[in-house]
Amino acid sequence: MANLETLCVQAGWTPKKGEPRVLPIYQSTTFKYDTSAQMADLFDLKESGYFYTRLQNPTNDAVASKIAQLEGGVGAMLTSSGQAANFYAVFNICEAGDHFISTSAIYGGTSNLFCVTMKKLGIECTFIDQDASDEEIEKAFRPNTKCVFGETVANPAGKILDLQRFANLAHKHGVPLIIDNTFPTPILCRPFEFGADIVTHSTTKYMDGHAMAVGGVVVDSGNFDWEAQHDKFKGLTEPDPSYHGLTYTKSFGKLCYITKATVQLMRDLGSIQSPQNAFLLNVGLETLFLRMPRHCENALACAKYLKNHPKVAWVDYAGLEDNASYALAQKQFKGGLPCGVLTFGIKGGRDKSIQFMDALKLICIVTHVADARSCVLHPASHTHRQLSDEQLIEAGVAPDLIRFSVGIENVNDIIADLEQALAQV
Repeated sequence: MANLETLCVQAGWTPKKGEPRVLPIYQSTTFKYDTSAQMADLFDLKESGYFYTRLQNPTNDAVASKIAQLEGGVGAMLTSSGQAANFYAVFNICEAGDHFISTSAIYGGTSNLFCVTMKKLGIECTFIDQDASDEEIEKAFRPNTKCVFGETVANPAGKILDLQRFANLAHKHGVPLIIDNTFPTPILCRPFEFGADIVTHSTTKYMDGHAMAVGGVVVDSGNFDWEAQHDKFKGLTEPDPSYHGLTYTKSFGKLCYITKATVQLMRDLGSIQSPQNAFLLNVGLETLFLRMPRHCENALACAKYLKNHPKVAWVDYAGLEDNASYALAQKQFKGGLPCGVLTFGIKGGRDKSIQFMDALKLICIVTHVADARSCVLHPASHTHRQLSDEQLIEAGVAPDLIRFSVGIENVNDIIADLEQALAQV
């Protein structure tokens, strides 16, 4: 395998003689064939190829291939958003009457997807505390449980998930572990190496890196033995009537999960990433290995500064030696640093935190996170404002919590902005 730095630049697109050196945008909805039989074979999945961009597109496939190689997976599928990626990842193996487990300290949009929207589809989710004992977590499993979901680094709480522990728990009960690896990216952590089976990303964040294009991806490790749990995953192990009785595990082997997601779910639900956005994503991926260390280096410096400031009540960043997740971060993340996002609170609570944010100049208040520019968000006032203080704490979001996404600017300029804003609180 080539090194990750080389994969970021070279993987996915290998031009032949006379072809463009840069991955082209195949801005076409459809593709031409010479005979009706050729097209029929594509629709029956007897041949691989392109016929309609909702299912596959050469630009998208090149970028998906790059991400799959970065994560160490066998295949991947781009989606129109990270939210779509998480939905597809779970819905690909869950249907009405099924159940799955998720850690509670996850992105609010994902939490709402699982507990409200998927419940309307007849799929029930049980949320568990990721710091609970194995015995307590195992009580959440049921005969109809189909997967376990978690985030490598929780957004916005910043909690670090013990991937190996959760993989062992999931596999003990015959189900895969699905991990949202958005914040670390494969540059800092590759969840498959710790036992995860499926990885998702909001590519909108660090992978794109410039806040230009919304997108997501589902990556399949190819490691989960679906046939060993034949009766639990009949959507993969038994004939699909919408493809003339084709069985995914028999026809596609290690690629069965990601193939089903593409040819069945994307066919029917259509949350495809546009070729233009895939092109922009690829440009971001080419510098991902350069940007992530800078994000982390700046975040650690800011975390140390804030921790020593008399007006700051608390700082949570796993790169700090006295952090509860420090040892786990050393094990799971390259260099021991999880990402460029940290959380902290200002003495005086919610009102003082808002006052501080309003005084910032270089650092912007935006809904976004994890791009080249430094930014902040107050979840209790913004993304999680519908929750009570009790519900916020249950979700791992303190009412005074500020999510600080540290950019790649000069760290002295970032800290100077923190300093002048703190002076006004």
